[in-house]
Amino acid sequence: MRGHLDEIGLTHDATARLSASIRQIVERMEAEFREMPGMRLTVPQAQRLWGLDRATCRVALDALAGRGFLKRASNGTYLRKRTR
Repeated sequence: MRGHLDEIGLTHDATARLSASIRQIVERMEAEFREMPGMRLTVPQAQRLWGLDRATCRVALDALAGRGFLKRASNGTYLRKRTR
């Protein structure tokens, strides 16, 4: 994500604030998925649930998927990966 932010010309302070904001969103999403392990959401559903724009929502969901906490199903829904 940092490389993309550099490309659009954000200052270091603006990038740091944006990164902190995204981290907070990711933490909130993770907490919700932990509370409701069977939850499955599309990007538009997640946008409505958390009041986010599409790009921010997608970045946050993809961050959780990249960490292995969520997976993206073939139908586009995000759901929690099963734990053993």
